[in-house]
Amino acid sequence: MFGKPRLVDPRLALPGRDTPVLPPGVVHDVFGTDVLATPGGSQVAYFALGCFWGEEKLFWQIPGVTNTAVGYLGGFTPNPTYQEVCSGRTGHAETVRVCFDPAQVGYDDLLTHFFEAHDPTQGMRQGNDVGTQYRSALFTVGSEQADAAAAARDRAQEAYASAGYGAITTEITPAAGGTGSGGADADGVTFYPAEAYHQQYLVKNPGGYCPIHATGVACRA
Repeated sequence: MFGKPRLVDPRLALPGRDTPVLPPGVVHDVFGTDVLATPGGSQVAYFALGCFWGEEKLFWQIPGVTNTAVGYLGGFTPNPTYQEVCSGRTGHAETVRVCFDPAQVGYDDLLTHFFEAHDPTQGMRQGNDVGTQYRSALFTVGSEQADAAAAARDRAQEAYASAGYGAITTEITPAAGGTGSGGADADGVTFYPAEAYHQQYLVKNPGGYCPIHATGVACRA
């Protein structure tokens, strides 16, 4: 019988590579801009809530979101491939990079979407997707996002407890240097963009796998 998934020991993590697996200049299938561009006036946030195909679609449909990309964050292996992440030997979570115009949608609003769009009490899984890459995580940019994420988690915990769920397992970790191109930043956390075929996967594959594990629990402030 297999035990619960656990994060890989950093000493045993795969070595990765110096070169990003996403080539430069990939164009977003919805927004028509470089998938890693940060449009003027936008801020950036990072969300991990299960399989990133459906999660990215969730975010690009929110008014005020100006760009999205999928990738890997929170692990130890530089520039991992999808297959390496799925092996459980990189420590990364499947993550959506979200650019948003704060004049149209606030980070608090995005946090509400995050907590309502999956089950944050499941640990290293979402539904039938089991593994450390599917864990719930918020990778924050700056102290304001960190404080907002912690407050949102506390609100969500009250809502989930009232609905009969257990403790929220969402981790809150600084995203530090943002987009990585090879090697982790000083805090050991870097966003590595996924391969081109994963970007806007559900535009490329309209009938593709799209697991949104919403529970129906409302987490509005």
